[in-house]
Amino acid sequence: MNIKPLADRVLILPAPAEEKTIGGIIIPDTAKEKPLKGEVVAVGNGTKDEEMVLNVGDTVLYGKYAGTELEMDGVKYLIMRQTDVLAVLG
Repeated sequence: MNIKPLADRVLILPAPAEEKTIGGIIIPDTAKEKPLKGEVVAVGNGTKDEEMVLNVGDTVLYGKYAGTELEMDGVKYLIMRQTDVLAVLG
């Protein structure tokens, strides 16, 4: 993968959606809740007004509708501004 986010953007690999069944019924992908956490896989350099505080490898929580989805080599990623990240899990 060769994606380098610019400025204050980060590239996140979302955690997989949980597989749930209800009484033997498998819930389709479209009905699964979108994961709200993931791992930072690339970061930009920040801006002159905002330094980059996230690092590659951080596990983060982000807003439900945050970021833009993109797919590379069959893997789905989210790219978003650092300010869309709500917390770093430690």
